[in-house]
Amino acid sequence: MSGGEMLLETGMGADLHGGDATKAACRAVQDAVSRVSLLFLRTLSRDRRRRVEVEVRIGVPHPEAVDVDAVAATLPVGRVAVHCEVGGLAVEPITGDPAIIAVAAVIVRMDLEG
Repeated sequence: MSGGEMLLETGMGADLHGGDATKAACRAVQDAVSRVSLLFLRTLSRDRRRRVEVEVRIGVPHPEAVDVDAVAATLPVGRVAVHCEVGGLAVEPITGDPAIIAVAAVIVRMDLEG
């Protein structure tokens, strides 16, 4: 991804019953974007809005278990790329009902030239 970085926000999400890594990742992204409003996007033409690039980095215990398309679908704007890596936390309680905690970094970039 290229372009000037406009935003970096972080979030955390969990699936407390069932250990669903995708659900935890989606919640982490939603947590991150819930604190941000990119008001300047309203001033841009549709063509310029299409140039917005969003990079999502997810840390989760089992990155291969994350449906990256489902995570990307949680974002309302931009060309989205989701990358998963080992991180987060898995909690295996005695009851056998696993909990997964994911962390997310959401980076918004836009080419201001042209």
